Amino acid sequence: MKQVVLFLVFWMIATASLARQNQPIIPEVDMPPALLPYSNPLLESRDAYGTVATPVINGEMEREILRRISNAYKRHVLAIDAQVQGDLVSAENYINEAFAAIQSLMDDFPEIQNNRRFTELYRSVMAEHSEFYGITEIRTETEGDIFDIRAELFSEQDDWIAEGYALPENLTFNQTQVPLIQNQHVNRHLMYYTLRRPDVMEIWLERSEKYFPMMREIFEEEGVPTELIHLSMIESGLVPTARSWAAAVGLWQFIRATGAFYGLEVNWWIDERRDPIKSTRAAAQHLRDLYEFWGDWHLALANYNLSPRGLRRAINAAGGVQDYWVAYPYLPRETRGYVPGYIAATMIAMNPEQFGFQRNYGGEAYAFDIVEVDGLMPLEDLAKAAGITVEELRAKNPELLRWATPPVDKYPLKLPVGLKEDFLVAYQQIPAENRAHEIAMHTVSRGETLGFIAQRYGTSVRALYDSNEGLTSLIRPGQRIVVPVAASSAPSIAADRPSNATARVTTSQPRQQQQQTAQAQAPANTTSVNYVVKSGDTIGHIAEWYDVRAWQIRQWNGISDVIRVGQRLTIHVPTSRIDYYRQINDLTFAQKQELERRQRAGEDIFALRFDGSSSGSSNTVTYTVRRNDTLIGIANRHGVSVADIQNENNISGTRIYAGQRLRITRR
Repeated sequence: MKQVVLFLVFWMIATASLARQNQPIIPEVDMPPALLPYSNPLLESRDAYGTVATPVINGEMEREILRRISNAYKRHVLAIDAQVQGDLVSAENYINEAFAAIQSLMDDFPEIQNNRRFTELYRSVMAEHSEFYGITEIRTETEGDIFDIRAELFSEQDDWIAEGYALPENLTFNQTQVPLIQNQHVNRHLMYYTLRRPDVMEIWLERSEKYFPMMREIFEEEGVPTELIHLSMIESGLVPTARSWAAAVGLWQFIRATGAFYGLEVNWWIDERRDPIKSTRAAAQHLRDLYEFWGDWHLALANYNLSPRGLRRAINAAGGVQDYWVAYPYLPRETRGYVPGYIAATMIAMNPEQFGFQRNYGGEAYAFDIVEVDGLMPLEDLAKAAGITVEELRAKNPELLRWATPPVDKYPLKLPVGLKEDFLVAYQQIPAENRAHEIAMHTVSRGETLGFIAQRYGTSVRALYDSNEGLTSLIRPGQRIVVPVAASSAPSIAADRPSNATARVTTSQPRQQQQQTAQAQAPANTTSVNYVVKSGDTIGHIAEWYDVRAWQIRQWNGISDVIRVGQRLTIHVPTSRIDYYRQINDLTFAQKQELERRQRAGEDIFALRFDGSSSGSSNTVTYTVRRNDTLIGIANRHGVSVADIQNENNISGTRIYAGQRLRITRR
């Protein structure tokens, strides 16, 4: 498929960073974000404006929902009033605040999708957003076959259920860590997949031959039970481009904020939630985090589908017992079907022949070659150089959203295996005029507005005002407007292709001059610091640690998404907090994870000192080994080496056992 307390905290942090750069909080063109995965169950929920949300219980829920719908409508009306007054900057702010408010409602109350008042609010806010930014394309609600299947499967209509269903005999599950229990709820899903809609399971099994080998390898590396790869079946039907009504995207159905926390970047040009490899690693890490909080895989899976507030509410209603099956009657309908659906899909996928399916369908495992190409290279030219269609190229690179590669220095393009050498020869023959690296000017066409131009280039109305002296809300055809999109930046053109071809400028500056230009474009009141890339780092993680955007790191350093261990990155941070940011380069990965945790908890991170004597927490923890844990998995999770754990605990080999307590010192 394409929660949430922590999501709101992430969103507010990201919003603050955007505001510092005068960038808009522009929602996805598709549909509003929200519904699924990540939240921190330890945090209180905050609404779209940073206010701690009032705990909602019983009769208070409806009043709380009405209050927040009212607040969203107020922002919506203020946006229209601001446009009447010609104040487009304020209008843009109010439009995005209204959008954030409905997103927050969906996060805290997933069941609100069936609320008629909310539906009308949603339509009004989305219509105003489309009008302001000049979005004319039809916004499809979902993409992928999984959502019709889920609607039928989770409907709880039982008229088709056969009596006396029994599991096939001699099933083997290889001692799965996630319990595969059988009860009436699981049986209902088994009957759906085997009796009512065996075609659905057959399609999923075929697709699994492509993605499961890659998923299994990544889950093993992350120390997560490999049977959890089957969760992707009920999340997305194994379709990388799947998108839910709530704009959860990809094989693992991440919302934008959760994906950003796990290093997945989303902008107008790319959506890494659609990248099979990157999203799978993010999903493994997310599931591991949820299990570490709940200590129970069924609850962790429920939290993947439902906000921690909703899950905690169900647990409390069931008497406080932290057991999914005890809380089951009090869960939303979809979450009641979620864990049984996972169990049933896993049972079948691990024993397909016993359930009447084939063991093999002859599919090929996910594989590709990578070549680095220039930014803003038309996909049509790249496909022609590879000797394949644009559709085939997009299938290998589902994260690409537009007509070209993003405006970065180099982009790692995936090609079918075996085409790399011929492609590189043909790539050199692509005309120089097709290798554009910068978009500096826009010529106004009839009917265009500043909102439309801002949306097209992935910038804000405020940024247009700041870049064009004397600019007013009244613009005329033929007028030329400076657009603040620099070479190697990741804000994007929200269109299939630029309407003003003459506005594309080829960058021919020497590397030194380009670096000086990037330096000149550093935010005001900032100082540069250096960060040396360590093993396991991603641009998304580094951006989180320094409270900047991933595209800014790429722009400042003239790089693509690919970074290498030992590579030195320049990052511009507020001068007033330079001492805090300078220490980050010397922290262990575990300490930087602690930093992220404190950021999410809303703590004053700028007072932190990681010198081993700081107040807060010790660098030594005690870890209790769980079933199927490995030393390498535990070491990676805590940012230490296997040898460190062995020396600390007088272990000579790699054998550990469930219940064993390990002392781990994060250096």
